[in-house]
Order: sequence, then C-alpha cells, then structure tokens
Amino acid sequence: MTDTSPSFLLLDAARGLPVSRTPVWLMRQAGRYMPEFRAIRQKVDFLTLCNTPELAVEVSMQPIDQLNVDGAIIFSDLLIPAQAMGGDLEYVKGEGPVIHNPVRTEADVKNLRAPHPQEASPALGEAIALLVKAVEPRIPVLGFTGAPWTTAAYMIEGGGSSHYRYIKTMMYHEPALFDRLLEHISGVLIQYLDYQARSGARLVQIFDTWAGALSLADYRRFALPTTQRVIQGFKALQPDVPLILYVNNSNHLLEATAEAGADVLSLDWRVPLGEVPTRVGAEVSVQGNLDPCLLFGPASGVEQGVKDVLASWKSPTRHIFNLGHGILPETPVENVKRLVEWVKEYGQH
Repeated sequence: MTDTSPSFLLLDAARGLPVSRTPVWLMRQAGRYMPEFRAIRQKVDFLTLCNTPELAVEVSMQPIDQLNVDGAIIFSDLLIPAQAMGGDLEYVKGEGPVIHNPVRTEADVKNLRAPHPQEASPALGEAIALLVKAVEPRIPVLGFTGAPWTTAAYMIEGGGSSHYRYIKTMMYHEPALFDRLLEHISGVLIQYLDYQARSGARLVQIFDTWAGALSLADYRRFALPTTQRVIQGFKALQPDVPLILYVNNSNHLLEATAEAGADVLSLDWRVPLGEVPTRVGAEVSVQGNLDPCLLFGPASGVEQGVKDVLASWKSPTRHIFNLGHGILPETPVENVKRLVEWVKEYGQH
C-alpha cells in the first residue's frame, strides 16, 4: 500500500525521516491547567465530555489554538475500552476513576464483553473525524489507548493504586487466569486502535502508565507479550500509521520496551535520551522527556530544560519533544506556551 498522507513533522520524526525542526506536542495538552477546559468541566461530567463529540473536539482544539503544537491528540480516556468490556466506570471527585465491579475471579474474566469499538464508542470515531477536519492539513491527529497491563491494572484494582496488590496477586497466584485476561484485553485494544486510525488518526500512542511498577523479569513475563501482540496486530491492520509506546518509570525496562516493536519510544525524565541509541539501537525514534514539574519553576529553568533535552538527543532526526508525563493540573499556562516556543526556536536543524 502506498502512503498518501500529507507530510507532517510529527510523522516524519516518528519514521526517522529528515525534519526541519524537532516537532512538539504534550501529553495532557488539553486539561485542567487551562481555564477554558475548567469552564467546560463545570458544565459537564468527565465521561459526558469524552462521549460528546463536539465537546471532545472543542477541548482537543484548545491547545492547538493556544500553544500551536504539532499534533492534536483526541480528548478521550484510557478506560473507555474497560467500560466497553463491562466495567462500571465512574469518575469520583477527589478520587479519580473508579470501576465498581473489579475483575478478580475466573467468572469475572468469562463475563467480559468483546465489544466492537464502532458500536461501543461511536462518539470517539465521530470526534476524531471532526478533529481531522479542523486541523488537517496543518497538523495530524493522534489516537491512543492504554496498554494491556495498565488497562488490566485499572480493571483489577478497581481504580488507581499505590501497591498494585490485586493485580499482582492474580499475576503470582493465578498466572493462567491473568494471561487469559490480558489476551482478551489485547484483542479489544487492537480493534480500538484500528477504529481510531480508520476514523482519521495519523499516529497512535499506547500508554503503559503503570508498568514501571514491575521488575524487568515480571515485565517480560506479564506485560511485554500482550503489548507486542497489540502492536503487531495493529501494524497488520494499519502498516502506515506510526505507533508510539509510552512506559512510565521505564529506565530499568528500556531494553525490553524496545522489543515491543513500536516506532517511537516515549520516555520519562529518568531515562537519559543520549543513552537510548547505545542501549536499544539507532533505528528507534524517541519522544520526551522534560520533567513536567519543571514547568512550575521559573521561565529561565524551563528554557534551560528545553535546551538540555534537545542537546541530549544528538541527532537532528528521530526526536519528538514531549514531557516525561502528562501536564499537571495547576501548571502555569504561560510556561507551557513558552516551552513550545522554545522547542521551535532551539529545535531548528
């Protein structure tokens, strides 16, 4: 198949092609740090925002209009697939996502649905199509999903966790059941990513936000195989769509994450970018990796941080500038705007 997509900095960097400057977008670039986002959230709950295409596009556009970033990630939520599989999902103020029927038994796993994403999440495809119309051919749209392990963690824990007691209990005491659960989840996620690409997403990102809680041995045993399955399955359906893999707190896992087969490794600030080619080879692109807390400091510190990240990646290709995690809720908007300006200024090639 011939790739007929427009030329975008973000896609070229992901593919290792020459670029005139380092492209930049930011995880959680649409979020609570923006007053305009907070104003909308005062009117509707979080899931209504995700499931109303016009509102999802409106908040997705806020950072495009204000920051002038090089990619528009659709506003949605990692747990939409978990909800589609049967999760009783609620966002509780001050607590975050809660799944009221966690998956902890063989019966729970058997009862999971295998939803068709277009039927289970029609608003997502509609929102992506609307966003594509709004931003192309200027910039591309990104889709995303959680990785199988992180999705399973939410489904088993019933929400956020500090110790991952329930998921690790299933891993260690019922590994065959755990494997069946992740196989089911990974099949759903392949279709979910394909649905986003068919709706118009030019790139996709897999978020494995919690996999850094695993040892290297446990990551290889319990997380990597189904991450590989998702990537291979998606690539079979969408060979022209670059895929980014983000694993938070992954310095000890870097070599293993590179085996997943993603086009781009998105790294947190604990991973020195300059070490990546030596550790995993020069044929993978990278994304990252400024500490988002640096944005709470003075503008001069943000400027120096941008320079340091750009300098740490010594090649003029294969780098997408991003944070090492999502923008935090009370981040000063002005510092975020300046960050994007400085990446564009100092990232010229």
